[in-house]
Amino acid sequence: MTFIDEARIYVKGGDGGSGASSFRHEKFVPKGGPDGGDGGKGGSVVLVADEGLNTLIDFRYRRHFKARKGDRGEGGNRTGRSAEDLTLKVPRGTMVWDVETGDFVGDLSDHEATLLVAGGGRGGRGNARFASSRRQAPTVYEKGEPGEERWIRLELKLLADVGLVGLPNAGKSSFLARVSRARPKIADYPFTTLIPCLGMVKFHEQSAVFADIPGLIEGAHQGIGLGDRFLRHIERTRLILHIVDLSTLDPKQPLAPVEAIHRELASFSEELGNRPQILVGNKMDLPESREIHPVFARAAKKKKLPLFSISAATGEGMDVLIAEVFRLLPDLPKPDFHIFPVLRPLSDREFRIVSSEEGFVVSGKQVEKMVAMTDLDNDEACVRLQMRLERLGLEQALQDAGVKPGDRVAIGEWEFEYGAGTLLP
Repeated sequence: MTFIDEARIYVKGGDGGSGASSFRHEKFVPKGGPDGGDGGKGGSVVLVADEGLNTLIDFRYRRHFKARKGDRGEGGNRTGRSAEDLTLKVPRGTMVWDVETGDFVGDLSDHEATLLVAGGGRGGRGNARFASSRRQAPTVYEKGEPGEERWIRLELKLLADVGLVGLPNAGKSSFLARVSRARPKIADYPFTTLIPCLGMVKFHEQSAVFADIPGLIEGAHQGIGLGDRFLRHIERTRLILHIVDLSTLDPKQPLAPVEAIHRELASFSEELGNRPQILVGNKMDLPESREIHPVFARAAKKKKLPLFSISAATGEGMDVLIAEVFRLLPDLPKPDFHIFPVLRPLSDREFRIVSSEEGFVVSGKQVEKMVAMTDLDNDEACVRLQMRLERLGLEQALQDAGVKPGDRVAIGEWEFEYGAGTLLP
C-alpha cells in the first residue's frame, strides 16, 4: 500500500433545511393560522481515528467532502429530516490544521477519537415560530443556516513506543524483521527503506510497537535524503534505538556516525534530541565488526551511552536487548507534545467593515448568517433583517465608516444598495 502521510482536503457541513411558510386550510376551521415547520439540521463532517489505518491514501485522489443538507420543513408543523453526519476515517496520530488561518484544530491520537471539522447548519424556523398576538399571520420564515466550510491539512505522525534510527543500510529493517512479523524490504544498498514501517514486538505478556524509518544522513532535518519527511514519525516514541553498522566505523572516530545522527534529531526537535536512547552495535557476525567493537565500546562508555551489541542477521544478542527495552518502557513517560496556539476568530456578534472603490465589504459570522437565512424576496423578512442588523450595530458602524446613499454594501455572498438608513437588496 502506498504510504501517504500528508493531505489537504476541503470539508463542508451540510446546509440546514429551510423553514416552511404555510397556513392551515381545513374545512370549518376559519383563519387556521400559520403552520410552517422548521427545517432539518445539516450533517456535520467528522474525523474518526481508526487504529486499523496507517496511511492517508484515501485522501490522495478525493479531496472534497460535503455532508448532506437538511430537509425543508413542511406545513402542518412538520419538521424536516436532519441529515446524517459524514464520517471520515483517519489513522491514529493524525493532526489537523486549518489551511487558511494556520490554526491547530485537533489531534486524533486515541482509537475512535472524533473531531468535528465542519459543523452542519441548523434548520431555519418556519413561519409558525414567528406568530404572536400582534402578528397572527406572519409569512416570514428562515432559510437554513449554511454549513461550515474550510480547507484542512492532515498530517500523520505514526504512534509507536520505540523508534529505530541510524544511517542508511545500518540494519534497521533486518532488526525489525527479526523481532516482529513486519516484512520491510531488505537489501544491501542504501535507502532500501523508503517509507516508515511498523512492527508489533511481544515479550512474555508485554507488547510494544516499533517504528523503522528511512535511513538518516547529515542534513536530514533540512530536507537532505528522506529524513525531513519522516523524522516526525518518531516524535511520539518513548525510546529510540540507534542502530549502528559496526563494520563501517572508523577506528579513529568510532562515534562519528552516532554524533551525526544525534545532531539531526536535536536539530529537528530539541525534545527529540533529549529522548532516551540505546546504542545498538549491529552486524557482530562480521569479522570487521568484532575487530572494531572494543574501540566502539570504550568510546560509548566514555560518553556514558548504553550499548548493546547484536547481529540482526543471526539473532545474536537480540534477546538481551529486547528484554532491556521492555524493562525500560513501563517507566518511560509518553512525550509531552507541544501545545499549539489557537488564534481565536471574531466572536459571533463581531464584524469587520472594509471600504474600497467598489463599496463596503462586511464580514462576520453572525451578520453573514443573518443574511444567508433571510428570504430576500419576502418584504416582511427584509424588514425583520433590517431591524436585526440595526440591533447588531451594523447601521451605525456603516455610517461611521462613511457610507452614503447609493453605495454598494457586500455581506458575504450578497450585495445591497445602501439607501437612506436602510439596506436595499
